[in-house]
Amino acid sequence: MITIEINHFDLRQIAGSGQCFRMNCLEPGLYSAVSRGRYLEISQEGQQFHFHCPDEDYPFWHHYFDLNTDYGAFLSSVKKRDHYLQNAANAGSGIRILNQDAWEMIITFIISQQRTIPKIREAVENLSRLYGEEKHCTFPGGKTVVYFSFPTPAQLKKASLEDLQSLKLGYRARYIHRICLDADNGTLDLNRLSAMGYRDAMEYLSGFYGIGTKVANCICLFGLHHIEAFPVDTWIQQILTNHYYRKKYDALPKSRLYETMVQENFGKYKGYAGVMQQYIFYYERTVLHGKSS
Repeated sequence: MITIEINHFDLRQIAGSGQCFRMNCLEPGLYSAVSRGRYLEISQEGQQFHFHCPDEDYPFWHHYFDLNTDYGAFLSSVKKRDHYLQNAANAGSGIRILNQDAWEMIITFIISQQRTIPKIREAVENLSRLYGEEKHCTFPGGKTVVYFSFPTPAQLKKASLEDLQSLKLGYRARYIHRICLDADNGTLDLNRLSAMGYRDAMEYLSGFYGIGTKVANCICLFGLHHIEAFPVDTWIQQILTNHYYRKKYDALPKSRLYETMVQENFGKYKGYAGVMQQYIFYYERTVLHGKSS
């Protein structure tokens, strides 16, 4: 076990922020996480965190939770005149943008279209159990946890379209089946994608069947760590309309409305607007509306 103290890090807030779907609350203050075939149990007592994992895995999890980044600087940059964002940042001051696997995020956010967070979690776990690799993590004292890695492209391509449809994925099954073929034949080059900047990654991802602007932005923010990305889903649309709409936007076509509102209201947070997106998403969905993760 490794213990550290760090500010601006809250497990409950991260688990409820809509960016990760394999982080689960085991009991108050204790969470599990699965990523890139590794398993972690992490507990929180105030600003003290206990990492229950093999010592050699700790650097991986330290990077996963983005613990080298100064989120206090992001929080202090919030404009005082933006009272809604101030409240959101205060409520979600422990959120960090995780460093997650790009392939897992591609599949996860294809699944996310028109889906609730609990349903996304269920679908991701089903794919992992059926097509991922069974693994075991044994803790001092003898406790052993059985878990499943998220399937690689080679593993997931074994699923037929009918197999995917049987998991109640609906129209998303076609998207997943196609992207697996693209990854297998090299049309989707994950190494090339990981080396791209934000704008190039957005253009590249948007060329694949089933990936629109919102999904591409989610992949960029949560799978490629382009923290300038600002995904706009129905929650963010509602926030923009209720808190940032001004009369001058009446003349804009709907196709440009939200993009313009994001640029004018969050463009000032150049290079890290996605952090602000997480603050307002978490605040609106979890704090104000009481939605569970």
